Amino acid sequence: MLEVVRIPVLNDNYVWLMHDHAGGDTVVIDPAVADPVLGQAAERGWTIGQIWNTHWHPDHVGGNAAIKAATGCTITGPATEAGKIGTLDRLVGEGDSVRIGEHVATVLEVPAHTAGHIAYHLAAEHLLFAGDTLFAMGCGRLFEGTPAQMFANMQRFAALPDDTLVYCAHEYTQANGRFAMTVEPENRALADRMADVDIARSRGEATVPTTIGQERATNVFMRAADVDQLAARRAAKDTA
Repeated sequence: MLEVVRIPVLNDNYVWLMHDHAGGDTVVIDPAVADPVLGQAAERGWTIGQIWNTHWHPDHVGGNAAIKAATGCTITGPATEAGKIGTLDRLVGEGDSVRIGEHVATVLEVPAHTAGHIAYHLAAEHLLFAGDTLFAMGCGRLFEGTPAQMFANMQRFAALPDDTLVYCAHEYTQANGRFAMTVEPENRALADRMADVDIARSRGEATVPTTIGQERATNVFMRAADVDQLAARRAAKDTA
């Protein structure tokens, strides 16, 4: 059994702490900072053995060094961004595997937000750690990539089973949904979801993880018909 714990940090980041109860292994995904992560692990009696990074941005790797110093953990991340993540021990790319106990995650290369961005897909468990590529009702800004790359990423994710849980790294859902409503104002599933999101946020509750099924129904970037439409929607969102 895998347990995934959400750790809110900074303004709107989520760090994910994943624990294998059978084997006792614990992985941190994208630690922006160290202390809250170490505190949550200690509170549960978990020993952190690994960090998995999805990309080089400081709010995803900022806690690497301190967590490694405290635990001696192994840090895995994208090979093509090794020059920007100085703490990496293992470099991975498309099709490589990483493990937490007996559970296997496949590395997916999903460039666009950054040139070497990766995601971790645990197919058997229907879990996806998407970093800043896929958000609830959104996608990452195209800082180092192209609309064509992001369109390919969205299509790739959309092909996963609907019940796949998507662990993204930011609480952007409400803003993403408000933009989506301007793009698809007649989308009933989107309107219903936004009503739930507004209630959750008014209570200070998190809105992620999401699921692939929810995103297929309400994410206007995943629902884009072609590259040009995704590009237009991304450009509009960037200036919204």
